[in-house]
Amino acid sequence: MGNRWWALVALCLAELLVMVDNTIVNVALPSLGRSLDAGVSGLQWIVDAYTLVFAGLLLTGGYLGDRFGHRRILVLGIVGFAGVSVLAASSNTLGQLIAARGGLGLFAALVFPATLAIITTMFVGAAERATAVGIWAAASGVAVAIGPVLGGALLEHYSWESVFWVNVPFGAVALAAVLLVVPSVAPHAVSRFDWPGLILSAAGLGLLIYTVIEGPHVGWIAARTLLGLVASVILLACFVRRQKVVDHPILDVRLFANRRFATAAVMISVAFFALFGFIFLITQYFQAVKGYGTLESGLRTLPFAVVMAVLSPVAMWLSQRFGPRAVVSVGAFAMSGGFALVELASRFSGYWELIVWAMVLMAGGLAFISGPCTQLVMDSLKPEQVGAGSAVNDTTREFGGTLGVAVLGSILTSAYVAGVGERLSGIGVPDSVREVVERSVMAGVSVADQAPGGSGDVIRTAVHTVFVDGLHDAVWAAVAVTAAAGVAAIALLRERSRSDAGSELLDRRGVESGHDGVTGIDDEVLAGDGVGTVGRPGMPDRRDVEAARPWSG
Repeated sequence: MGNRWWALVALCLAELLVMVDNTIVNVALPSLGRSLDAGVSGLQWIVDAYTLVFAGLLLTGGYLGDRFGHRRILVLGIVGFAGVSVLAASSNTLGQLIAARGGLGLFAALVFPATLAIITTMFVGAAERATAVGIWAAASGVAVAIGPVLGGALLEHYSWESVFWVNVPFGAVALAAVLLVVPSVAPHAVSRFDWPGLILSAAGLGLLIYTVIEGPHVGWIAARTLLGLVASVILLACFVRRQKVVDHPILDVRLFANRRFATAAVMISVAFFALFGFIFLITQYFQAVKGYGTLESGLRTLPFAVVMAVLSPVAMWLSQRFGPRAVVSVGAFAMSGGFALVELASRFSGYWELIVWAMVLMAGGLAFISGPCTQLVMDSLKPEQVGAGSAVNDTTREFGGTLGVAVLGSILTSAYVAGVGERLSGIGVPDSVREVVERSVMAGVSVADQAPGGSGDVIRTAVHTVFVDGLHDAVWAAVAVTAAAGVAAIALLRERSRSDAGSELLDRRGVESGHDGVTGIDDEVLAGDGVGTVGRPGMPDRRDVEAARPWSG
């Protein structure tokens, strides 16, 4: 194995370090609630503080890597992440833990975009880069799926603090691996630090994600939600405006005019919308309806991780062979089919008879979307843009996942609260008991376990039935979104003609240099893959157009 491939292993370890924290804490929430006397809102913010800061600062983290060097920023991120994990594990109050989770998100935003940016820099050949990006994408999906497994295993033997202490040895291994085998590359020249751009991007993304997180709780049409959405759009519009006029932008927003770049970014967001939403729904189904413990529930998500790991490299090979359009559209329809299969689930459904096959379809679909779309995004970038570009790729993951939990969770919660209240009122359950059951499905199961005589079975049946009905309602939304994404992939990821590719190259060169762009084309093409030349003055020949394809998307 060459040094680059060992470096890829080290970078995937760093990626796993921060991505596992998206879901590992979920299984510790009951213990955290008892230990820190936290209510539902407090527990939600233990989870959301990480996501909010992580996603809000990803673009800033990518820009810092472009400016100061991705390896340097990666090392800083790993050290900071391990250090703040100690603070999280040592927290004595709810406020301390929420603040520590925010700190973890800050350093995760330095680590995550740096890993993909370094990979893109190290692997320049099309086939090798496809393989490396496929492995990176697989690690990202696997990390989210194994979080509940690792958390459940730790909580079987240790207290809630263990889900944070584990980051210290894990971080030490990742740091040693990065220092040993990941090369240090001099950063590209970047102009004066763009403080206004950084502030606008962090404020706009942070407010948008905060509003999405709070939407299900305060109401999607509440004044607070609508004002938050409007203000975040204004801030992001100001960011886009500044990026258009500044000499060296944090992010070249003109990339979003590239149909394939924009479509790939949206497809990644949709895929992780489905993944995070599925993990949120299925872990509740396992624990509340099937009665599995934390470790048992986590282990039942392992097929998802295994399928992702196996099929991600396959997806990249198929994308190289048949093009990303076919692979990505098949992936979206596979995810939609997996969710549709969940519509058949009842409170009596067996894991091996139904649920595992739905997970296989979803995981295979995610593998077919994530890697090829990530490569489409990264191939659209110039070398000095890889940090900010990888941050865009990463932000779509986090934002899509946050939106998935918010939307699917909101549908499920709304259906559960309305349905279980009606059922319990119909069988004469006292109002005080009904109010407790309506708080969550786990609260409903707890009340059923403590109820005397046969009333416990009646309450449990009502809770399970209504929860599954709400699950079906939420899953229909996932079916529709992923199916629509499949149609969009067919329509928007089509290949373009050679004349279109050459025309875009000329147009882009002209915008960047301030003239008509008919000279200097060979420099840009050579920067892409080193094979282009100019046939006659001002006109790209066949080899130029072919070489331009990876950059123009």
